[in-house]
Amino acid sequence: MTDTTDEYGDTLTHPQDDDAAGRGWTSLVPVSRVVGVIVLVAGAIGLLASATLTVERFELALDPSYTPSCSINPVLSCGSVMVTDQAAIFGFPNPLIGIAAFSVIMVTGALAAAGVSLPRWYWLGQTLGTLAGFAMVNWLVFQSLYRIHALCPYCMVVWTVTPVILVLSAGRVLRSSRVGREIRSWLWVLLPVWYAVVIVAIGVEFWDYWSTLI
Repeated sequence: MTDTTDEYGDTLTHPQDDDAAGRGWTSLVPVSRVVGVIVLVAGAIGLLASATLTVERFELALDPSYTPSCSINPVLSCGSVMVTDQAAIFGFPNPLIGIAAFSVIMVTGALAAAGVSLPRWYWLGQTLGTLAGFAMVNWLVFQSLYRIHALCPYCMVVWTVTPVILVLSAGRVLRSSRVGREIRSWLWVLLPVWYAVVIVAIGVEFWDYWSTLI
């Protein structure tokens, strides 16, 4: 029977193939080059934002009077965020975690874009790691809005790419079964909903400032 493909060109197995292809964690998952390129680009964007933020943090540590390039106004102010306890959850700057994590994501994307099929357990590991990162993103969003009362533009770049990486990674784990494909379709529905909620929260929380710009 001829396999069908999804919207990204990934090969979809048929229901009768689920036991052989969908549940074997050591089985290789064929991933389209489109998905690979998206993961690679998202990882590169996240890495660039994390690296830039790390450099800015070191500059601020060396010179407390230094004004980071991402400190634009009272709301969009990296400097206000960098000096908080939330910016170093584990005792060192959070962007260092991003540098390590997004480097791995870039390697994954590069391999997929090159046509290399990775085992399902690898995608599961990346999904769990990205899920932890997404949980951290949500915590930082809350802290930025309601505790620090400032937004870090480079951090917001990380907020933007992390959910996309999570959905794509989870999709490689779930895609082989009918239930998995159903969950995957809902993930793509929830993704823009999450963005909308964050955007609305930002708009409401800082409306007093935004209204002065109108």
